[in-house]
Amino acid sequence: MGGTVQQRSVVRVGASLIVASLALTACGSRSNNDNGGGSDSTKTAKIGVIAPLSGDLSALGLGIQHSVELAVKQANDSNAVPGWKFEVAAKDDEAKPEPGKNAATSLASDPDVIGVVGTLNTSVSQQVQPVLAPKNIVQVSPANTGPGLTQGANWQTAPKRPYPTYFRTCTTDAVQGPFAARYLYETAKITKVATIHDKKAYGQGLVGTFTDEFKKLGGQVVAAETINPDDSNFQAVISAVKPNAPQALYYGGEFPQAGPLSQQMKAAGLNIPLMGGDGIFDPKFIQLGGKTSEGDLATSVGAPTDKLPSAAKFVADYNAAGFKDAYGAYGGYSYDAANAIINALKVSLKDAKDVESARQATVDAMSKVSFDGVTGKVAFDQYGDTTSKVLTVYKVASGKWATVETKEFESK
Repeated sequence: MGGTVQQRSVVRVGASLIVASLALTACGSRSNNDNGGGSDSTKTAKIGVIAPLSGDLSALGLGIQHSVELAVKQANDSNAVPGWKFEVAAKDDEAKPEPGKNAATSLASDPDVIGVVGTLNTSVSQQVQPVLAPKNIVQVSPANTGPGLTQGANWQTAPKRPYPTYFRTCTTDAVQGPFAARYLYETAKITKVATIHDKKAYGQGLVGTFTDEFKKLGGQVVAAETINPDDSNFQAVISAVKPNAPQALYYGGEFPQAGPLSQQMKAAGLNIPLMGGDGIFDPKFIQLGGKTSEGDLATSVGAPTDKLPSAAKFVADYNAAGFKDAYGAYGGYSYDAANAIINALKVSLKDAKDVESARQATVDAMSKVSFDGVTGKVAFDQYGDTTSKVLTVYKVASGKWATVETKEFESK
């Protein structure tokens, strides 16, 4: 997922950050009988989280944070790395690049931080990667879908990995855009679409890969428009699109804008489905879009978490943990991201005297990580991308997201 979200006037509350530490204090207060030694012999390693814990996208960010907390608690309870306990250090990036960079700077200056799960937004990761990389701090994103993060600016023609420290558990827009195009053209039999994006890294990239594939298949893009991320009135863009008579509208961006856009276009008589990527796949899209969002479409990475046998234990454990926020669209990916780091730490921390000296070994171990996760097989290719290319199409039916089809994407 990508982009920043321009908040109106959000009052920032530090409470959500305190919640993170509350869940962890229990980990540090084990009795001396643990591990056969005194508590002095137990060393601490921190796993950071950088995500929007406040603002429009906080529902997604808090789901990321809590899923990491669950993985860390389970690792501590099972004594995953003897002699080491893990803590979560969660930082709010507000879904904006500058606070994201500040969060990364804060974590990078902590000698106990061994890895980071995050970010939600591609544009925030663009600021976070160059801060964590020089310190050899591994970063695993559960949600970034911009292809350039792993394969560089020229990913379509000359892929080159910019940062060896960066990995992700979700698939990318190089796959997600074309996957949507194939669904509309081949399955829904739609031959004419309009596109709109919010000018941010995620939205623009998604529309770009969608457009290339849709045209290649034989479809027509009859209008290509943009909005500003802080727009709330979409009459002008709707008026520009409507005369071209598209059969569907493909939107690159996130639900705070996509929901109102869907609602306003239907009210203006443009009664066609709006389709977007994982950035709109959230119950809030349906709330904002209202009754006329019925029939709108979204793709999201992976298979639906609640339908996967591999995820049943995660869902049960998450619900039992009593978090007040849902695990959301990226909970399974965040849990897998945290467990990927923990799997690498089983190798890198085994004989390490401190965290900083184990950071490079952690990066090296990450590239060899391979296990069956909540979202499926967790492993990384030479760019740090997930080897899994499964995606799902969802449709709004009776006011809820319903699964239409789940498929492995195949290059043609």
